[in-house]
Amino acid sequence: MNKCLRITLGKTVPEGFLRSFVQRHARKLDLEGAAQVTATDGEVRIDVCGPKDALESFLDLLHKGTAAYRPKEITVEPFLKEKDYRGVFRVIE
Repeated sequence: MNKCLRITLGKTVPEGFLRSFVQRHARKLDLEGAAQVTATDGEVRIDVCGPKDALESFLDLLHKGTAAYRPKEITVEPFLKEKDYRGVFRVIE
């Protein structure tokens, strides 16, 4: 059974992190959803859906981050899927 999570990262995410790390790992884990920097406060919001074990792996990867960037603030909450992501993970700019 698929679950959906809304993950919020802090405001200091380096350029390219969404595409090079978040999108790459979400697609590798066969997750669907979208990531974007919110217009109101500049935080990164990731809406992601998929099997529970894949979501847990994705969260583990986010917490570990990269050698150049490790998120300091990660908020995770369940949410109801608002739209059809058509089985793809996208970065919205």
